[in-house]
Amino acid sequence: MLFYSTNKQSSPVSFSQAVLTGLAEDGGLFMPETIPSLSRSFFQEIDKMPWPEIAFQASQAFLEEEIPLPELRRMITEVVNFPVPLHELSPQTHILELFHGPTLAFKDFGARFMAQVLSFLAQKREQKTVILVATSGDTGSAVAQGFLNVPSIEVILLYPQGKVSRIQEQQLTTIGENITALEIKGTFDDCQSLVKKAFTDIDLKRKMQLTSANSINIARLIPQSFYYFFAYASLSDKNTPVVFSVPSGNFGNLTAGLIAQKMGLPISHFIAATNRNSVVVEYLQGQEFTPRTSEKTLSNAMDVGNPSNFTRMLELFGHSRSQMQEKINGASFSDEETLAEIQEIHQKHNYILDPHTAVASLAWKKYQKEIFPDHQGVVLSTAHPAKFCETVQQALGQEPEIPERLQKCLEREKKTTVLSKEFAEFKEFCLGR
Repeated sequence: MLFYSTNKQSSPVSFSQAVLTGLAEDGGLFMPETIPSLSRSFFQEIDKMPWPEIAFQASQAFLEEEIPLPELRRMITEVVNFPVPLHELSPQTHILELFHGPTLAFKDFGARFMAQVLSFLAQKREQKTVILVATSGDTGSAVAQGFLNVPSIEVILLYPQGKVSRIQEQQLTTIGENITALEIKGTFDDCQSLVKKAFTDIDLKRKMQLTSANSINIARLIPQSFYYFFAYASLSDKNTPVVFSVPSGNFGNLTAGLIAQKMGLPISHFIAATNRNSVVVEYLQGQEFTPRTSEKTLSNAMDVGNPSNFTRMLELFGHSRSQMQEKINGASFSDEETLAEIQEIHQKHNYILDPHTAVASLAWKKYQKEIFPDHQGVVLSTAHPAKFCETVQQALGQEPEIPERLQKCLEREKKTTVLSKEFAEFKEFCLGR
């Protein structure tokens, strides 16, 4: 299968080339030329399959021409080795807990899968690969853990100074080895802009084999579709239509869900749930798509003012706003509403949400009442609440229990390099390594 650029100004490439370059030569994002359909029997048997088998079948149609199937099965088994519980708050509302991996965030799926893929590809190459990662919180630590001490791989993490939680920062900056953390004096969008500029800089491309592990990389996007299949397999009621409410920042998660839907997964609708960084929600409500500087919120992983994956969403709907609106509703919420939702869910269900999941919960409740009273909702829970202790404390007057692996990172020494948001300074740092 070939992958084309969303800018359509460069030639289609293989999966391997798409992964290794991260971004197309024309600056576009890679998309598969075709999205395969899974068989009816797959969906009829899905609730009897172990999760690694579900993921294997969902991915092989994209990758079987480039990764031998026994090797792909091994990779999947390595990646999908932790639980993905579907927690029922009520018969109509389910929370899909995606935070039981090594870094307690949903990014563990994509990052670990990409590490397996790049490790496989690196065996055929002699040149070191440098992975550039812009992170608003959880991506960086998931990628770092996935690639820690992988031969011939170096990881450079860029995160916005003062705009991630304390635990997230400790996870990013205390790893060492082949992982370097850069503390950028700017926003997540500034970090993402530096990464994108690096891929088109002639001097950097000549000296370094660069790729990215953000959701702009197709190897991150494909495995993020897996858990939509897992959720459907776990539903006891498969006759009631399903709506997924997705906390959305760079929109890789929602894009992966759309791909799963096009593969045949019977998803009735999506809800794009955001904080006040709501440029995509505004587009869905009829306004122009107008990127802007992101604003800091309690749900910091969604503080994105120019979501990269919006271009992929446009591709999936043929650049038709009306077609996108038929499948996706959007809603944005304030910090005050987020805190109130954490409090309400805890009081009613004795269950603690992280702030991103709280935003998605609010969005599901809004549209359940307005449009989907006869549907069931799956709210994607993207991070363990302990990663946002300060916010949970603010909402509930108590901190959540901190898992041991998070507690340990709080005791380690932070190691980071502070840079401005100017590309010249970032380029000099990279060339000087």
